[in-house]
Amino acid sequence: MKVAEKPTEVVSGAEWLVARKDLLNREKEFSRQRDALSAARRKLPMVKVEKEYVFEGPDGKETLADLFEGRSQLIIYHFMLGPGWEEGCKSCSYLADHFDGANWHLPHRDTTLVVVSRAPLSEIRPYKKRMGWHFKWVSSYGSDFNFDYHVSFTKEEEKKNKVYYNYETGEFMSDELPGVSVFYKDEDGNVFHTYSAYARGLDQLVGTYNFLDLTPKGRDEDPESTMSWVRRHDQYDT
Repeated sequence: MKVAEKPTEVVSGAEWLVARKDLLNREKEFSRQRDALSAARRKLPMVKVEKEYVFEGPDGKETLADLFEGRSQLIIYHFMLGPGWEEGCKSCSYLADHFDGANWHLPHRDTTLVVVSRAPLSEIRPYKKRMGWHFKWVSSYGSDFNFDYHVSFTKEEEKKNKVYYNYETGEFMSDELPGVSVFYKDEDGNVFHTYSAYARGLDQLVGTYNFLDLTPKGRDEDPESTMSWVRRHDQYDT
């Protein structure tokens, strides 16, 4: 693992305060920019979901509309766990470790969080139990859902080495990739797709990174393989 450099200067408390106040002004400007970006995200146009997607949940078959559980907003995390996989993606697992805490609060903002994978439910359950997670996790096995939202890819796409992911066409990396999609349901029960993000767009969901970004070493990651240090939480040495 690469070793991060320590801060370059040791200064007096007064000098530190000047530097800290300068950074605070930059942090405030960043917060204003982030607020403006969030407002623009909320104003994105919506696309009505016309296709009837059916998932296998803990209590049987559920439609996309059912997943809202009576609320008007639905966040779906596309978790990389394909049919036949022995365990889920370690990076998705790192991110998913943050979900149960969020689920104490999301329902109080009219929002439901559900995790979706293409593996059959019978293959999801053992891994979920191993990880000790409680969030709702359903299977899209046999449906087009993962393919339509560009997080699962066909053998034909693999053969052509060309996939559409993160709003651009690139080389095939895996038959499953991560993402998050957001949906809204109106009073008439119509479902709309409002937002999806992939790759670095998922950073905002990782609370651990936000803590590390406060420290002198920061994320302390290899720039060539940023998440190579990440393990499933039951696989760290200590």
